[in-house]
Amino acid sequence: MTGGLVTFGETMALFTPPTVGRLRHAGSLMLGIGGAESNVAIGVARLGLPAAWFGRVGADELGETVLTRIRGEGVDVDAAVRDSEVPTSLMIKERPQPGIARVTYYRQDGPGARLRPSDVDESVLRGAQILHLTGITPALSDSACETVRASVELARTLGVLVSLDVNYRAALWPAERATPVLRELVRYCDVLFAGDDEAELLGVTGAPEVQARRLAGLGPREVVIKLGARGAVGWVDGAPVAVDALPVEAIDAVGAGDAFVAGYLAELMSGEPVTERLATAAACGACAVSVPGDWEGFPHRDELSLLTSRHGTVIR
Repeated sequence: MTGGLVTFGETMALFTPPTVGRLRHAGSLMLGIGGAESNVAIGVARLGLPAAWFGRVGADELGETVLTRIRGEGVDVDAAVRDSEVPTSLMIKERPQPGIARVTYYRQDGPGARLRPSDVDESVLRGAQILHLTGITPALSDSACETVRASVELARTLGVLVSLDVNYRAALWPAERATPVLRELVRYCDVLFAGDDEAELLGVTGAPEVQARRLAGLGPREVVIKLGARGAVGWVDGAPVAVDALPVEAIDAVGAGDAFVAGYLAELMSGEPVTERLATAAACGACAVSVPGDWEGFPHRDELSLLTSRHGTVIR
Protein backbone atom coordinates (compact mmCIF):
# COMPACT_ATOMS: atom_id res chain seq x y z
CA MET A 1 0.00 0.00 0.00
CA THR A 2 1.39 3.37 -1.01
CA GLY A 3 0.54 6.12 1.43
CA GLY A 4 -2.42 6.02 3.75
CA LEU A 5 -3.03 4.47 7.14
CA VAL A 6 -2.08 1.09 8.56
CA THR A 7 -3.56 -0.25 11.77
CA PHE A 8 -3.94 -3.57 13.54
CA GLY A 9 -5.65 -5.15 16.51
CA GLU A 10 -8.53 -7.49 17.26
CA THR A 11 -11.84 -7.14 15.47
CA MET A 12 -14.65 -9.32 16.78
CA ALA A 13 -17.95 -10.64 15.57
CA LEU A 14 -20.69 -8.44 17.03
CA PHE A 15 -24.18 -9.58 17.98
CA THR A 16 -26.84 -6.95 18.63
CA PRO A 17 -30.54 -7.35 19.47
CA PRO A 18 -32.73 -5.33 17.07
CA THR A 19 -34.77 -3.75 19.87
CA VAL A 20 -34.25 -1.97 23.19
CA GLY A 21 -34.51 -4.20 26.24
CA ARG A 22 -32.76 -6.98 28.08
CA LEU A 23 -30.81 -9.46 26.00
CA ARG A 24 -32.68 -12.37 27.59
CA HIS A 25 -35.89 -11.19 25.96
CA ALA A 26 -34.45 -10.76 22.46
CA GLY A 27 -35.97 -13.06 19.85
CA SER A 28 -33.12 -12.55 17.38
CA LEU A 29 -29.64 -11.08 17.05
CA MET A 30 -28.10 -9.12 14.20
CA LEU A 31 -24.60 -10.10 13.11
CA GLY A 32 -21.97 -7.43 12.59
CA ILE A 33 -18.35 -6.71 13.46
CA GLY A 34 -16.61 -4.34 15.84
CA GLY A 35 -13.07 -3.32 16.72
CA ALA A 36 -11.57 0.08 17.47
CA GLU A 37 -8.72 -0.20 14.99
CA SER A 38 -10.79 -1.51 12.07
CA ASN A 39 -13.37 1.19 12.85
CA VAL A 40 -10.70 3.83 12.27
CA ALA A 41 -9.54 2.13 9.06
CA ILE A 42 -13.13 2.08 7.76
CA GLY A 43 -13.59 5.73 8.67
CA VAL A 44 -10.42 6.73 6.82
CA ALA A 45 -11.37 4.67 3.75
CA ARG A 46 -14.83 6.25 3.63
CA LEU A 47 -13.17 9.65 3.51
CA GLY A 48 -11.23 8.59 0.42
CA LEU A 49 -7.81 7.73 1.87
CA PRO A 50 -6.02 4.36 1.57
CA ALA A 51 -6.28 2.20 4.69
CA ALA A 52 -5.08 -1.26 5.67
CA TRP A 53 -5.97 -3.38 8.71
CA PHE A 54 -4.42 -6.60 9.87
CA GLY A 55 -4.85 -8.83 12.87
CA ARG A 56 -5.79 -12.38 13.75
CA VAL A 57 -9.20 -13.95 13.34
CA GLY A 58 -10.29 -17.54 13.76
CA ALA A 59 -10.28 -19.79 10.71
CA ASP A 60 -14.07 -19.94 10.89
CA GLU A 61 -17.17 -18.31 9.43
CA LEU A 62 -17.11 -15.49 11.96
CA GLY A 63 -13.52 -14.77 11.03
CA GLU A 64 -14.50 -14.64 7.37
CA THR A 65 -17.36 -12.32 8.32
CA VAL A 66 -14.87 -9.95 9.93
CA LEU A 67 -12.59 -9.94 6.90
CA THR A 68 -15.44 -9.68 4.39
CA ARG A 69 -17.05 -6.71 6.11
CA ILE A 70 -13.79 -4.78 6.51
CA ARG A 71 -12.71 -5.56 2.93
CA GLY A 72 -16.13 -4.51 1.70
CA GLU A 73 -15.48 -1.01 3.07
CA GLY A 74 -12.42 -0.64 0.87
CA VAL A 75 -9.85 -1.51 3.53
CA ASP A 76 -6.89 -3.74 2.62
CA VAL A 77 -6.93 -6.88 4.80
CA ASP A 78 -4.40 -8.97 2.86
CA ALA A 79 -1.98 -9.15 5.81
CA ALA A 80 -4.58 -10.54 8.23
CA VAL A 81 -3.90 -13.99 9.72
CA ARG A 82 -6.45 -16.78 9.94
CA ASP A 83 -5.64 -18.65 13.16
CA SER A 84 -6.88 -22.25 13.15
CA GLU A 85 -6.14 -22.81 16.85
CA VAL A 86 -8.78 -20.51 18.38
CA PRO A 87 -12.25 -19.26 17.38
CA THR A 88 -12.98 -15.66 16.45
CA SER A 89 -13.73 -13.50 19.49
CA LEU A 90 -17.24 -12.21 20.15
CA MET A 91 -18.88 -9.11 21.57
CA ILE A 92 -22.54 -8.53 22.38
CA LYS A 93 -23.98 -5.02 22.50
CA GLU A 94 -27.40 -4.57 24.02
CA ARG A 95 -29.47 -1.49 24.80
CA PRO A 96 -31.17 -2.15 28.14
CA GLN A 97 -32.67 1.36 28.08
CA PRO A 98 -32.94 3.98 25.31
CA GLY A 99 -29.67 5.84 25.00
CA ILE A 100 -27.73 3.30 27.09
CA ALA A 101 -25.48 0.61 25.59
CA ARG A 102 -23.93 -2.33 27.41
CA VAL A 103 -21.13 -4.30 25.77
CA THR A 104 -19.98 -7.76 26.84
CA TYR A 105 -16.81 -9.31 25.44
CA TYR A 106 -15.87 -12.96 24.88
CA ARG A 107 -12.25 -12.53 23.88
CA GLN A 108 -10.01 -14.02 26.59
CA ASP A 109 -7.21 -16.02 24.93
CA GLY A 110 -8.76 -15.23 21.56
CA PRO A 111 -6.95 -14.48 18.27
CA GLY A 112 -6.04 -10.96 19.37
CA ALA A 113 -4.14 -12.33 22.36
CA ARG A 114 -2.12 -14.46 19.94
CA LEU A 115 -0.73 -11.53 17.96
CA ARG A 116 3.04 -11.75 17.69
CA PRO A 117 5.77 -9.46 16.30
CA SER A 118 6.18 -11.65 13.21
CA ASP A 119 2.62 -10.66 12.23
CA VAL A 120 3.89 -7.14 11.45
CA ASP A 121 4.71 -7.32 7.75
CA GLU A 122 7.26 -4.69 6.81
CA SER A 123 5.87 -4.55 3.27
CA VAL A 124 2.53 -3.29 4.64
CA LEU A 125 4.13 -0.50 6.67
CA ARG A 126 6.68 0.56 4.07
CA GLY A 127 5.35 3.63 2.28
CA ALA A 128 2.45 4.19 4.69
CA GLN A 129 1.90 7.66 6.12
CA ILE A 130 0.54 6.67 9.54
CA LEU A 131 0.60 3.62 11.81
CA HIS A 132 -2.41 3.89 14.11
CA LEU A 133 -2.51 1.99 17.40
CA THR A 134 -4.78 1.83 20.44
CA GLY A 135 -4.23 1.00 24.08
CA ILE A 136 -6.53 -2.00 23.67
CA THR A 137 -4.07 -4.22 21.81
CA PRO A 138 -1.18 -4.20 24.35
CA ALA A 139 -3.72 -5.13 27.04
CA LEU A 140 -4.63 -8.41 25.35
CA SER A 141 -1.44 -10.37 26.17
CA ASP A 142 2.31 -10.08 26.53
CA SER A 143 2.84 -11.13 22.91
CA ALA A 144 0.28 -8.58 21.69
CA CYS A 145 2.08 -5.91 23.70
CA GLU A 146 5.40 -6.91 22.15
CA THR A 147 3.76 -6.75 18.72
CA VAL A 148 2.76 -3.15 19.38
CA ARG A 149 6.29 -2.26 20.49
CA ALA A 150 7.77 -3.97 17.42
CA SER A 151 5.40 -2.09 15.10
CA VAL A 152 6.33 1.25 16.66
CA GLU A 153 10.03 0.52 16.30
CA LEU A 154 9.58 -0.50 12.65
CA ALA A 155 7.42 2.54 11.88
CA ARG A 156 10.01 4.90 13.32
CA THR A 157 12.73 3.18 11.31
CA LEU A 158 10.68 3.59 8.12
CA GLY A 159 9.76 7.21 8.85
CA VAL A 160 6.07 6.44 9.35
CA LEU A 161 4.11 8.66 11.77
CA VAL A 162 2.74 6.84 14.83
CA SER A 163 -0.75 7.64 16.09
CA LEU A 164 -2.05 6.36 19.44
CA ASP A 165 -5.57 6.44 20.85
CA VAL A 166 -5.31 5.53 24.55
CA ASN A 167 -8.69 3.75 24.54
CA TYR A 168 -8.22 2.42 28.07
CA ARG A 169 -10.31 -0.64 28.92
CA ALA A 170 -10.35 -1.34 32.66
CA ALA A 171 -11.82 -4.79 32.05
CA LEU A 172 -8.67 -5.80 30.15
CA TRP A 173 -5.95 -4.58 32.50
CA PRO A 174 -5.69 -2.65 35.78
CA ALA A 175 -4.41 0.90 35.83
CA GLU A 176 -1.19 -0.03 37.63
CA ARG A 177 -0.22 -2.31 34.73
CA ALA A 178 -1.57 -0.11 31.96
CA THR A 179 -0.02 3.21 32.97
CA PRO A 180 3.68 2.40 32.49
CA VAL A 181 3.02 0.64 29.16
CA LEU A 182 0.88 3.47 27.81
CA ARG A 183 3.30 6.16 28.99
CA GLU A 184 6.08 4.34 27.15
CA LEU A 185 4.01 4.31 23.95
CA VAL A 186 3.17 7.99 24.34
CA ARG A 187 6.87 8.84 24.32
CA TYR A 188 7.26 7.33 20.86
CA CYS A 189 4.04 8.48 19.17
CA ASP A 190 3.61 11.57 17.01
CA VAL A 191 -0.15 12.00 17.39
CA LEU A 192 -1.98 11.21 20.64
CA PHE A 193 -5.71 10.98 21.34
CA ALA A 194 -7.04 10.59 24.88
CA GLY A 195 -10.03 11.38 27.03
CA ASP A 196 -9.49 13.66 30.01
CA ASP A 197 -9.88 10.64 32.30
CA GLU A 198 -7.28 8.77 30.25
CA ALA A 199 -4.91 11.71 30.56
CA GLU A 200 -5.19 11.28 34.33
CA LEU A 201 -4.39 7.59 33.88
CA LEU A 202 -1.19 8.74 32.18
CA GLY A 203 -0.39 10.83 35.25
CA VAL A 204 -1.42 14.20 33.84
CA THR A 205 -3.95 16.29 35.77
CA GLY A 206 -5.54 19.71 35.36
CA ALA A 207 -8.06 21.18 32.95
CA PRO A 208 -8.18 19.41 29.56
CA GLU A 209 -6.29 22.29 27.93
CA VAL A 210 -3.51 21.88 30.48
CA GLN A 211 -3.52 18.11 30.10
CA ALA A 212 -2.99 18.44 26.34
CA ARG A 213 0.03 20.71 26.80
CA ARG A 214 1.55 18.48 29.48
CA LEU A 215 1.06 15.34 27.40
CA ALA A 216 2.78 17.03 24.47
CA GLY A 217 5.73 17.51 26.80
CA LEU A 218 6.10 13.73 26.97
CA GLY A 219 6.88 13.49 23.26
CA PRO A 220 3.91 13.74 20.84
CA ARG A 221 3.84 16.59 18.36
CA GLU A 222 0.04 16.61 18.35
CA VAL A 223 -2.25 15.88 21.31
CA VAL A 224 -6.06 15.90 21.18
CA ILE A 225 -8.20 15.47 24.29
CA LYS A 226 -11.59 14.08 23.27
CA LEU A 227 -14.43 15.40 25.43
CA GLY A 228 -17.49 13.84 23.79
CA ALA A 229 -20.44 16.24 23.72
CA ARG A 230 -18.10 19.01 24.96
CA GLY A 231 -15.99 18.82 21.81
CA ALA A 232 -12.21 18.51 21.97
CA VAL A 233 -9.15 20.53 22.92
CA GLY A 234 -5.54 19.97 22.06
CA TRP A 235 -1.97 21.12 21.76
CA VAL A 236 -0.61 20.94 18.22
CA ASP A 237 2.81 22.13 17.11
CA GLY A 238 3.23 24.22 20.25
CA ALA A 239 -0.16 25.95 20.22
CA PRO A 240 -3.58 25.30 21.81
CA VAL A 241 -6.50 24.21 19.61
CA ALA A 242 -10.18 23.48 20.24
CA VAL A 243 -13.38 22.43 18.47
CA ASP A 244 -17.00 22.29 19.61
CA ALA A 245 -19.09 19.17 19.18
CA LEU A 246 -21.89 19.43 16.62
CA PRO A 247 -25.39 19.32 18.10
CA VAL A 248 -27.09 16.07 17.03
CA GLU A 249 -29.45 13.54 18.55
CA ALA A 250 -27.21 10.78 19.93
CA ILE A 251 -28.61 7.32 19.22
CA ASP A 252 -25.52 5.13 19.69
CA ALA A 253 -22.32 6.59 21.14
CA VAL A 254 -20.19 3.46 20.61
CA GLY A 255 -17.57 4.15 17.94
CA ALA A 256 -17.85 7.95 18.09
CA GLY A 257 -14.28 8.32 19.32
CA ASP A 258 -13.02 6.10 16.51
CA ALA A 259 -14.91 8.21 13.96
CA PHE A 260 -13.35 11.36 15.43
CA VAL A 261 -9.87 9.85 15.14
CA ALA A 262 -10.53 8.71 11.56
CA GLY A 263 -11.62 12.17 10.52
CA TYR A 264 -8.61 13.82 12.11
CA LEU A 265 -6.09 11.39 10.62
CA ALA A 266 -7.66 11.46 7.16
CA GLU A 267 -7.27 15.24 7.03
CA LEU A 268 -3.76 15.02 8.47
CA MET A 269 -2.78 12.67 5.64
CA SER A 270 -4.41 15.07 3.16
CA GLY A 271 -2.23 17.92 4.41
CA GLU A 272 -5.10 19.98 5.85
CA PRO A 273 -4.47 22.51 8.65
CA VAL A 274 -5.38 21.59 12.21
CA THR A 275 -8.61 23.62 12.13
CA GLU A 276 -9.84 21.51 9.21
CA ARG A 277 -8.66 18.32 10.85
CA LEU A 278 -10.65 19.07 13.98
CA ALA A 279 -13.73 20.20 12.06
CA THR A 280 -13.85 16.98 10.05
CA ALA A 281 -13.18 14.94 13.19
CA ALA A 282 -16.10 16.58 14.98
CA ALA A 283 -18.38 16.05 11.98
CA CYS A 284 -17.43 12.37 11.77
CA GLY A 285 -18.11 11.89 15.47
CA ALA A 286 -21.51 13.54 15.11
CA CYS A 287 -22.42 11.32 12.16
CA ALA A 288 -21.36 8.22 14.08
CA VAL A 289 -23.57 8.84 17.12
CA SER A 290 -26.59 9.59 14.93
CA VAL A 291 -26.82 6.04 13.57
CA PRO A 292 -26.98 2.65 15.37
CA GLY A 293 -23.81 0.57 15.05
CA ASP A 294 -20.12 0.80 15.85
CA TRP A 295 -19.08 2.15 12.43
CA GLU A 296 -22.10 2.06 10.15
CA GLY A 297 -22.77 5.78 10.59
CA PHE A 298 -19.26 6.88 9.65
CA PRO A 299 -19.62 9.35 6.76
CA HIS A 300 -18.30 9.36 3.26
CA ARG A 301 -16.78 12.71 2.36
CA ASP A 302 -19.79 13.87 0.35
CA GLU A 303 -22.03 13.18 3.36
CA LEU A 304 -20.29 15.56 5.76
CA SER A 305 -22.46 18.44 4.56
CA LEU A 306 -25.65 16.61 5.57
CA LEU A 307 -25.09 17.71 9.17
CA THR A 308 -25.87 21.30 8.17
CA SER A 309 -29.08 20.36 6.32
CA ARG A 310 -32.35 21.36 7.92
CA HIS A 311 -34.37 18.67 9.71
CA GLY A 312 -36.87 17.16 7.30
CA THR A 313 -34.77 17.79 4.21
CA VAL A 314 -35.49 15.34 1.37
CA ILE A 315 -32.62 14.69 -1.03
CA ARG A 316 -33.80 13.68 -4.52
